[in-house]
Amino acid sequence: MQVAYIYERKGTAVAFENFYQVIAAVKELPTCRLCVASAAEETVLEAVRDSRKEGIVDFVLIGHEEQIWRQAMKVSLNLQGIEIINIADPHEATDRAVKEVAAGNADILMKGMVNSSDFLRAVLNPEGGMRREGILSHLAIYEVPGYYRLIYMTDGGLNVNPDLGQKKAILQNAVDFFHAIGMDNPRVAILSANEKVDPKVPATVDAQVLKDMAAEEMPGAIVDGPTPLDIAVSYESAMHKGIDSPVAGKADLLMVPNIESGNILGKSMIYFANSRMAGLVLGATRPVILTSRNEPPMGKMASIALAAYSVARNRKE
Repeated sequence: MQVAYIYERKGTAVAFENFYQVIAAVKELPTCRLCVASAAEETVLEAVRDSRKEGIVDFVLIGHEEQIWRQAMKVSLNLQGIEIINIADPHEATDRAVKEVAAGNADILMKGMVNSSDFLRAVLNPEGGMRREGILSHLAIYEVPGYYRLIYMTDGGLNVNPDLGQKKAILQNAVDFFHAIGMDNPRVAILSANEKVDPKVPATVDAQVLKDMAAEEMPGAIVDGPTPLDIAVSYESAMHKGIDSPVAGKADLLMVPNIESGNILGKSMIYFANSRMAGLVLGATRPVILTSRNEPPMGKMASIALAAYSVARNRKE
């Protein structure tokens, strides 16, 4: 039988069972500040509304002020006490939002009504952007009905077909995030179709190299691979197959070999299992939230809560 992990309310996070626990944990920490780029977007302002009711973060909204007010009225968002910086052009608003976060005037950046490629281009701008060494990668967090805790996945959203060097950077981004939320030794399953290394299946070769690399260069993680999905999430399946793996049934992070497999796995959890998803972009100097327009407000609020938790718990002292 699987046993749920419980986070310590005043101490180090072990693991979260659901998004509500994340929201509750954020409330116990110092409030941080989130900047929305080109903020006149209805579903984003719904997330602002719900997050403000929960007291998760403070907001600064940058964009066309008249449109922000109009959209806020549609979603019953009270803008009193929220700073608004009036910049009508979406690109200029995004550049300003990135600069605000890069300068330390806000802790988290969130995408509003602006094209994703333009948004990421502003983040990576060498002049006034949030670039650091390495690459950007996507971390998805799923609340799966019937599963005993949140499950994390990378990278099913940004890097299309990463090579081995990029996979190392993606893995490091995710491990850094786990450390930021207090999970000192996350268990990582490098996913593949089977547990055997097969030269005809490059993902299995990369998985073995990543496992060996992590053992030498990444002491703050427990990495195994190649690992089939059933082994990663079911200890009973590992026992049945006679597979001895330190991540069997206990994987915190599922690392997929490419964007297609991550996209399919993620949408399967959402549409077949009625899961809820949050998402973050990692690898910049500060957390970045980039969600799709059809992401429900709860998913956006959970993304905000996870980003805020990673920031706030590291400056609570």
